[in-house]
Amino acid sequence: MKTVLMVAEKPSLAQSIAKILSKGNCSSRKGLNGACSVHEYMGTFSGQSVRFKMTSVCGHVMSLDFIGKYNNWDKVDPAELFTKAPTEKKEANPKLNMVKFLQVEGKGCDYVVLWLDCDKEGENICFEVLDAIEPVMNRPYGSERTVYRAKFSSITDTDIWAAMNKLGEPNRNEALSVDARQELDLRIGCAFTRFQTKYFQGKYGNLDSSLISFGPCQTPTLGFCVERHDKIQSFKPETYWVIQAKVFKGKESPLTLDWDRVRVFDREVGQMFVNMTKTSREAKVESVSKKEKAKQRPLALNTVEMLRVASSSLGMGPQHTMQIAERLYTQGYISYPRTETNHYHDNFDLKGTLRQQANNPFWAQEVKALLSEGLNRPRKGADAGDHPPITPMRAASEGELGGDGWRLYEYIVRHFIATVSQDCKYLQTTISFTIASEGFSCSGKTLISPGFTEVMPWLGIPLEEAMPVCERGDVFTVEEIKLVERQTSPPDYLTEADLITLMEKHGIGTDASIPVHINNISQRNYVTVENGRKLKPTNLGIVLVHGYYKTDAELVLPTIRGAVEKQLNLIAQGKANYQQVLQHTLDIFKRKFHYFFDTIASMDELMEVTFSPIAATGKPLSRCGKCHRFMKYIQAKPSRLHCAGCDETYSLPQNGAIKLYKELRCPLDEFELVLWTSGSRGKSYPLCPYCFSNPPFRDMKKGMGCNECTHPSCQHSLNSLGIGQCVECEGGVLVLDPTSGPKWKMACNRCNVMVHFFEHAHRVQVTQESCEACEASLVAVDFNKTRSPLPDGETQHSGCVFCDPVFQDLVELKHATMRHPSMTRGGGARRGGRGRGRGRREKKPKDKMAALAAYFV
Repeated sequence: MKTVLMVAEKPSLAQSIAKILSKGNCSSRKGLNGACSVHEYMGTFSGQSVRFKMTSVCGHVMSLDFIGKYNNWDKVDPAELFTKAPTEKKEANPKLNMVKFLQVEGKGCDYVVLWLDCDKEGENICFEVLDAIEPVMNRPYGSERTVYRAKFSSITDTDIWAAMNKLGEPNRNEALSVDARQELDLRIGCAFTRFQTKYFQGKYGNLDSSLISFGPCQTPTLGFCVERHDKIQSFKPETYWVIQAKVFKGKESPLTLDWDRVRVFDREVGQMFVNMTKTSREAKVESVSKKEKAKQRPLALNTVEMLRVASSSLGMGPQHTMQIAERLYTQGYISYPRTETNHYHDNFDLKGTLRQQANNPFWAQEVKALLSEGLNRPRKGADAGDHPPITPMRAASEGELGGDGWRLYEYIVRHFIATVSQDCKYLQTTISFTIASEGFSCSGKTLISPGFTEVMPWLGIPLEEAMPVCERGDVFTVEEIKLVERQTSPPDYLTEADLITLMEKHGIGTDASIPVHINNISQRNYVTVENGRKLKPTNLGIVLVHGYYKTDAELVLPTIRGAVEKQLNLIAQGKANYQQVLQHTLDIFKRKFHYFFDTIASMDELMEVTFSPIAATGKPLSRCGKCHRFMKYIQAKPSRLHCAGCDETYSLPQNGAIKLYKELRCPLDEFELVLWTSGSRGKSYPLCPYCFSNPPFRDMKKGMGCNECTHPSCQHSLNSLGIGQCVECEGGVLVLDPTSGPKWKMACNRCNVMVHFFEHAHRVQVTQESCEACEASLVAVDFNKTRSPLPDGETQHSGCVFCDPVFQDLVELKHATMRHPSMTRGGGARRGGRGRGRGRREKKPKDKMAALAAYFV
C-alpha cells in the first residue's frame, strides 16, 4: 500500500485538516522532535487505497545566513558581504531538528501533498520541505507525478475538501522571489548595520541602542516618521480670523453660521467685514437646498485595512494584530488573514457565511433582517489574485475567544455584515443667508436609513439638532456677530494607521512584513509609541534619517525600495530573472555602501551635536589592567566599560546589572573583575572585562565569563568552582556562585538552570575530590550550630550534591529568571529540558536528589 505524506505550516493546522479529511477517524502520535504531531488514517488518493500521514513544520524550515567566519564582525570588512561572502541555508530552529523529523516521516512515502499557507512565504516553505524529503521518498515510476500543492483560504470542511479535490503544483517563481528578498535583506542590512554600529558605538556613549540597524524596508519606514516630525518642528503657526454669526427665528434655538469666505489672515480686513455685517440686524434666507446622500458601505476587508482599523480603533499594534489574526485563522474562525484582495468573487457563498452569524446576540437582528430581505452585493474592489478578503468562517462567542481575540473577531464579523448591507442614507440640508452683503450658511444631516451603520454604529451619522423649517425670502434676527482669532495648527505625529497607509502607497513591505518593519523601528529605539498609537521619533532615529539625507537620500526615501519590490513581484510572476534582479540590486547598494563609507563624516557631524563622546559618558567602576586608572561603566545600551586613558572600550554581558567584584583582579591581565547579575532570582557570575573580549585560551570564545574560563588555578575559574554536568543542556556545567550565600546556588554556565542548596550555610566550597558514582566535584559545607540541618547536630559535611543521601533534602532545581532571551549564550536555555526530564522520570526516583542523580547515570 502506498503512503501519502501531507505537510501543513503549523501543528494546529495539521490537526484541523487531518480531522476534516479523515472525518475524525485518525490516530495521532508525537513526532521525534516533540513539537509536531503525526496524524494517520486510511483513504483513497488518485483512485487507489493509501495510508495518509498528516504532519507539519513550525514556519520556515531553513533560514539564510553567512557561513561561519563571515559572522565575525571584527574580522570581516562589511563591504565583502555584498558579493564575496558565501551564504548557506541553516535550520531556522536547530532545537526542533525539523529536517531530520521530515526525513524520518518522509522515508518510504510515495506522494507528498503540501498544505503550507497560500502566499509567497508558504511557497518558499514548500520547497524547503521538498529539499528535506525528496531524497528519502520512494522513486516514482517513469514520469509519475509525486508532488502536489493544496490551495485553500480557510479551515472549513468545504474549503479543505475543495482543495484536496483540486490539487496543483508549488510555485517555484514565488519561492524564488522570497529567496531574493531574504538574500537582499541579509546582505544589504548586515553590511550597513555592522559598519554604522561599530563606527558610532565606538565614539558615543549614550546612543541607548545595542544595534544601529539599517534595513532596506525598515529605514524608509523610519523616514516617514521623521519626515512628519520635521514638519511639526518647522511649522510656524499663522494667526487668522473668522466671522462668527448667530441668528434666530422666533423662539427657536439660535443657529451658528459659517462664513462663506471661511477666513482672512489680516485682522483689519476681518474687522472691515464685521463692521459691514453689523449694519444689518437681519439675516435673509437666499436658498434652502436638500440633497439625499449616501455613505458607502466598506469594501471587503484586506490585511492592510484590518491593521489600520485595529491600530486606530482597537488600540492594537500591527504585529500583535497579525498574531491574533493568525491564531483565529488556525482555529478556523476566520479565513486566511494575509490578503491584498478586497473583492468577493461572484461564486463566493455570502449567504451561507452570513447565516452562520444568525444566532449571535450582538448582531442577530441585523443578520436575520438581511437574510429575509436579501443581501446587497458587495462593492467591487481590487482582486490581487491571492486570497479572498478576510471573512468570518464560523460563529464564536466572547467566552471562546476572550480579550483581544474577541475584539478583532467582532470587528471582522461586523465588517463582513456591513459589506452586504445597504449604504447609509441621509438628507443634507443647507441654508444660505446674507447679512448685509456677506454670505453665510449652515448645514445639517438627517438620517433616512442607517444601512450598514446599524452594525458599525461608530461610523453612523451623528445626531444633530434639527434644522429650522424655512424657505427662500424668510428673515432671521441677527443675535451676534464677532471676529474670532485663531491659529493654524501643526500636523500630528503619524499614527500606526497613517504609517501603514504610507507604506502601502509607496510599496514598502508586503501585507505580511509591514507589521514587522513597524515593530522593528520601535524595538531599535528609533521611535516610541505614544498615546493614540502615535509614533514619535527618538533623537537616534531623527539623527540617523537626517544623516542619510546628508549622505545619500535614496537610502531613506521610499523610491528605491519600491522599485525593488516591483522587481521581486516580477520574479514571482515569472517575468524577471532571479539572478539578474539579485545581482543588479546588490550592485546598486554596494556602490551606495562605498559612498556612505566615504561620507560617514557628514552623518557624524549630526551625531556630535546630539550625543556625548564615549569618554564623557558613564561612571567610574573598575580599574584598567593596563594603565590602572578607573574605567567608566556606560549603562546605556549596549552597556560597556571605557578606559579614557587607553582609549579602549570593553564589551560586557547585556540585560543585567554590573558591579565591582570585591576589588579582585584577574591573574592574567590585572584587570579588576566585575560581577554580572540578572537579579536576586536569576544567575550571576564574575568576569574579567579584558578576557571577555579577548579570550585568553584556545578553548574559550568571546563573551565568556569566569564561570567558563579554563584557567588551571584561578580561584574564580570553571576549574575551581565547577561542580558537575548540567542536568538539562549539553555541554553546560553547574558552577558554584560564591556570591550567593546565605541562599547558596549553583548555576549552569550555558543555560538558565539553577540549583538552590544549603540555605543558611556559613560556607560552601568546591573540593578537589570527585564522586565515584557520577564524577561530580564534592562540596564541603559548613553550617552554624544554631541553624544546621545536618543529622546529630553536625555542622560540617563533605559529599556529592547529586548522590550523597545527607544532602538529599537540601537541594532544589529551578530555572533562573531571565530578563531577555539573548542572555542565554550558546542556545541551551530551553532545549526541551523539561520534556527530557519527564522522559527520564520513567525510573521513578524516590526523591529530588535521586531525580538529579538520574541525569548523571
